[in-house]
Amino acid sequence: MKPHRILPAVATFLLLLGAGMASAQLATPPAGDYIYEGGGGSLRVKPNGHFDITTVGSNAHMCTLDGTIVRGKAKIDDTTCVVNFTLKSGNIEVGTNGSDDCRQSCGMRASFEGTFIKPTPACADKAVAATRKTFKRQYDAKDYTTALATLAPVLGNCGKTLDWITTGRIRNDLALTQFKLGDRAACLKTLEPLAEDAARTDQGVKDQYPPADADDILPVVRAARTNLKLCRG
Repeated sequence: MKPHRILPAVATFLLLLGAGMASAQLATPPAGDYIYEGGGGSLRVKPNGHFDITTVGSNAHMCTLDGTIVRGKAKIDDTTCVVNFTLKSGNIEVGTNGSDDCRQSCGMRASFEGTFIKPTPACADKAVAATRKTFKRQYDAKDYTTALATLAPVLGNCGKTLDWITTGRIRNDLALTQFKLGDRAACLKTLEPLAEDAARTDQGVKDQYPPADADDILPVVRAARTNLKLCRG
């Protein structure tokens, strides 16, 4: 086979591949609801390309913005800010053109840049809320085995889209259920990510976090302290 017959075909293939990748990156993302990685916000895309973003950063600072996506980009009205939307494995990477105007949509400690994840049906916000409600009903009925089987998959499968406070509450619920089932080792393992804060005093927690964050996490920490004592016996 002669090389000069192969090269044009390879070049054509590479051009088509590059064009396909560029097209994927510039396309309007599929309509739907996406969750900010870490659970601190959401992106909603409508079929006509209109979008709105809300994110919550440290100390309850927020970003809110909306616009219309055209070929993967959206210019925010009356500003020089351009928001970029790139499809990546079913999720959406959101960035900007670096304009200072993009900060006008945000509080000082918040950002909307990053990955917005398309959740599985079981990890959507409403589904998680419904699962937690079912868990509570089962727990209150002292059906601890069923309650554990109901809630555990949320922590196992939805970690990337749960916010940190909800994650802490679920850990406490699971740990207490494991204690009721006599599995103290599993209880301690579930609470391990909360143990460092639980070892602090309330004032120590307040010193560790900005005021609004401290107010949110303190009930979780107090519950973890109690549950850790139970599971340590």
